[in-house]
Amino acid sequence: MPTVRILDSLAQVPAADWDALDDSGNPFVRHAFLEGLERHGCLRADWGWTPRHLTLWEGGRLLAAAPGYLKTNSHGEFVFDHAWANAYARHGLDYYPKWLFAVPYSPVTGPRLLAGGEAARRALLEAIARQADEDGLPSAHVNFHTQDEDVLFDARWLPRIDVQYHWHNRDGWADFPGFLAAMDHKHRKNIRQERARVARAGVEFRRLHGDEAGPAELDLIHHFYLQTFREYGNAPALTREFISHIAREMSRNIMIVIAYHAGKAVAGALFLRGRDTLYGRYWGSDAVLPGLHFETCYYQGIEYCLEQGLARFEPGAQGEHKLARGFLPAFVRSRHRIADPRFQPALRDWCQEEARSVRRYAAALATRGPFRDPP
Repeated sequence: MPTVRILDSLAQVPAADWDALDDSGNPFVRHAFLEGLERHGCLRADWGWTPRHLTLWEGGRLLAAAPGYLKTNSHGEFVFDHAWANAYARHGLDYYPKWLFAVPYSPVTGPRLLAGGEAARRALLEAIARQADEDGLPSAHVNFHTQDEDVLFDARWLPRIDVQYHWHNRDGWADFPGFLAAMDHKHRKNIRQERARVARAGVEFRRLHGDEAGPAELDLIHHFYLQTFREYGNAPALTREFISHIAREMSRNIMIVIAYHAGKAVAGALFLRGRDTLYGRYWGSDAVLPGLHFETCYYQGIEYCLEQGLARFEPGAQGEHKLARGFLPAFVRSRHRIADPRFQPALRDWCQEEARSVRRYAAALATRGPFRDPP
């Protein structure tokens, strides 16, 4: 039987060994990304994040791993379970700490059970359940796992779904005009007008990979990131050191867009790139210009995908406004193992009703898409 080891730092695992567990090309589960969050001050216990990774070993060889965190709140997860926590509190019970397997601050679908085969991934889930029970944890959660991981979970893991908006190069479009040509007249006209307003304002854009961006450009991206968090009154988690780290260690997985107006940088966005997918993450602006957000965060990303031959673009969580710009509803998944047998039936019913509601919502959205021939 493999040996289970709980790690409080990914620095305890060689990067090459960790990365060898996954061949999906997803940048968020790379050692450089996850270990960089730990090393550069993005995860703190007083913010509710304590690294607690579960790994399986055979002697000195790493067989499988699941990036995990002990959580004392539900911030930065994007799978909302505050109602569950409130229900526990009303009954005088503790919902926290919980054990979360996810990528911090990243509502991005990707592998969560890192292993070479199905047997090893099932062994990971069994080890998670066993360890959670032995440690007396109220629950364990796997957020934004892939669709092909669904079959690995047994009935104790309650399924939840939600909707995001993703762009797909459905018809093999070669350029932006080809993409627009697939839309109906109204939506095609609206996008052209949005882009024209930004161009008439004299805004120019630069797209840079991590190894093409110098300290000044990375300073700008971090500045714009902080600006957005200040506007919404939230505490920013990503440090300037982390931005430098991923730009250096994952240089071709990082793409930044900077908008310039009258020679001054006025907005920027940070993207990560996988093998066939672009992921929009953070944006910010010092200027209020019509259409600037849509151009910086969406249209520049779509153009990049078309130029680079990428099949998908996931621009982030939520936002029905994305639908009119070519991002169609897509389901995202999570699983939840509740220890207390009194709560399991009630939460199972809750999840089933939520899923019915989400599917109705997605079906309604599908009728409002911008394309002449809906998928």
